[in-house]
Amino acid sequence: MKEEIDARVSELRNAVEQARSMPMSASVMVNRAELLDLVDSLEAAIDAALGEATGVLGDRAAVVAQGQSEADEILRQAHAERDKLVSDTDVYRLGSERAEEITAEARREAQSLRAEAEEYVESRLANFELTLERTLEAVRRGRARLSDDSDVDSLRLPKHLER
Repeated sequence: MKEEIDARVSELRNAVEQARSMPMSASVMVNRAELLDLVDSLEAAIDAALGEATGVLGDRAAVVAQGQSEADEILRQAHAERDKLVSDTDVYRLGSERAEEITAEARREAQSLRAEAEEYVESRLANFELTLERTLEAVRRGRARLSDDSDVDSLRLPKHLER
């Protein structure tokens, strides 16, 4: 996805860089339809990247839910095991200790799954944020260059200097 956005930004930059220069000006003439097509393709790539980011967020929720479900099942099993061992005091004591260990392990596993999911999502979002920032900067530069084109009229000679 990032590669596609980078490619679209590169195409946009090349179109501006390859545009015909205006005489005695830093401005250039660009083909409006071509430039708009490039902006449209960049916009489509960004929309696809946003869709992917949304999917990543959805995956995070699914991973956390699965971890919670597994933790709940481990807790249920621990409670069932504890109840079976209640009849004998030594067995009950050992069962209580084991149930606590299983509960603690389930909590650690759930926390670990949650941390991994959040780290994965954070990494993907950070990468996506960087891509969007670069894209936004490229669009701003392109717009600035386009607005410079409109300043060509202000470069005319004053009336008293014209012949």
